[in-house]
Amino acid sequence: MMSIKLPLWLRFFLLAGVVAFAAGAALLGYRYYNRPVTLTVAVGSIDGEAAKAMSAMAGEFVSTNAPVRLTVIESGTALEAANAFSAGKVDLAVVRGDVGDLSQAQAVVVVSHMVVLIIAPPGSSIGSMGNLKGRTVGVVGGAVNTKIVDALTKEYDLTSAKVVFKNLALTEVRQAVQSKQVGALLVTIPLTQKYLSLARGFFQLDNKKVPILIPIESAAAIAEAQRAFESFDVPKGTLRGSPPIPEDDLTTLRTSLYLVAQKKLGTDLVTSLTQAIMSARRNLLREQPIFAQITAPSTDQDAYLPLHPGAAAVYNSTTQSFMDEYGNWIYLTPMVLGGAATLLAAAWKFLGVRNRATEGPLDSLYALARRIRKVEAEAELSDIEEEIDRILKAERAKSAAGDESAVDDATLNVAAHRLESLIHDRRTLIARRPTVASAA
Repeated sequence: MMSIKLPLWLRFFLLAGVVAFAAGAALLGYRYYNRPVTLTVAVGSIDGEAAKAMSAMAGEFVSTNAPVRLTVIESGTALEAANAFSAGKVDLAVVRGDVGDLSQAQAVVVVSHMVVLIIAPPGSSIGSMGNLKGRTVGVVGGAVNTKIVDALTKEYDLTSAKVVFKNLALTEVRQAVQSKQVGALLVTIPLTQKYLSLARGFFQLDNKKVPILIPIESAAAIAEAQRAFESFDVPKGTLRGSPPIPEDDLTTLRTSLYLVAQKKLGTDLVTSLTQAIMSARRNLLREQPIFAQITAPSTDQDAYLPLHPGAAAVYNSTTQSFMDEYGNWIYLTPMVLGGAATLLAAAWKFLGVRNRATEGPLDSLYALARRIRKVEAEAELSDIEEEIDRILKAERAKSAAGDESAVDDATLNVAAHRLESLIHDRRTLIARRPTVASAA
């Protein structure tokens, strides 16, 4: 079978093409592995501020080149955001703990705490839950507060007291209060200045006209029956400082606003998300004060909303150490380098490049044998004999000087004897050629 040896330049270009292909594939693989992952998040609130805050968070992720990106989907209300999440339409959602089906949800962070405030207009005679008998209570936000209304109705038997709850849109509240369509308002808001100002704006206030906060004295009993809620004391002067409203700490209910993730999301992905949120939170506090309320959810095993393992790794400081994360690379690198060295050696051999400077005297003598077989003139044989003499003389000089790289005399003599035989045979053949030609 005849083998074909490719030209050196062609072998070089073939090898360069293989190297370029391998480098390109490695680069594409690296970029694919390190590409940011985009997650969809459903957000809803009565005033649209939740979507604005989450959009600011998404923008911060982009500016800091976080490994996670967010696509914010504004759902209108917290209930609709929870419904989109439970239907599996989004990866994440900002939801209240008392709203929607959260069976597939695991907590990532607590975005804020939502406090239930029952507020009566200035001059009202309503001072307790018992005074609501026969009154209409406006529920700001509507259906999103259904569980709160049900819990209060059951605990205080408000059905028998003929208390009516009327859902109100944000734009309808002030008119309903002024026209006395409602005797009190039920709102669930974070205790931040922005939302407290919103609650004060529902009423016409001055130094003498102050709204009345109604305590929910049975908050602890409700929280025990409904784990989505907890008893909470509103600090003195929260709604207004002078005169203070409330006049003393006031007991009410509180629920939490969570960022939740689908259970199916990977642990490493949610770990990266949680770290990115905590980092972005510090940078966004000045622009969005509500981010100051972002905290870690409960890490207890019996928490109302279970913590996602990826988030738990951040809060429990069980994220991978350097050796955990890069140990495989440390062990695999020598193997990879060894494989690369093997490939380089194969490529060098494929190119057929040899270092002529490293040829020894025996290599030179053996090369002369090939020349002898092709000689056509007596004079060229004489030149070869002189070259043999020079090689032998140089090696004997090296041996006499104690050079350990010198070839021993016995080996040189064997090689020289073989070359002399070849020269003799070639001379005989050359000498006979004229005779043979004459006979022809």
